[in-house]
Amino acid sequence: MSGESDLIKLYSTRILALAADIPHLGRLDSPDATVKKRSPLCGSTVTVDIRVEDGRITDFGQDVKACALGQAAAAVAGANVIGRSLAEVETARDQLKAMLTQDGPVPQPPFDGLEVLQPAREFKNRHASIMLALDATLEAMQTAAKEQCA
Repeated sequence: MSGESDLIKLYSTRILALAADIPHLGRLDSPDATVKKRSPLCGSTVTVDIRVEDGRITDFGQDVKACALGQAAAAVAGANVIGRSLAEVETARDQLKAMLTQDGPVPQPPFDGLEVLQPAREFKNRHASIMLALDATLEAMQTAAKEQCA
């Protein structure tokens, strides 16, 4: 891919639809953990609030200030993170990173909706924004786990 037409293809109707309908937008009152991640390249940010019980996410909120690709990734993450464990979030994050950087397969269900972002493989400058939601969610899960053990 190259040029402006490739960027137009990258921002498909499906990506734009996801970006327009992000689940769990907004912040939580009294979260167990909050993490804000920022992409230094483009300035996109995602702030994630979580509540965790018995090692699983029971409530989730996110504030997303990102490009359409970052918003689409946040939409898929937001639709699927409740009920997930730290290990499941970590696996999804690792699989998304591998899909983007190593030509890896699409993440496993329930995060298989991230396949919509496969065309972004060739746009390395977009990868950090795409990773923000799952990176922030994973770090929030790690923080909550540490605090619950303290």
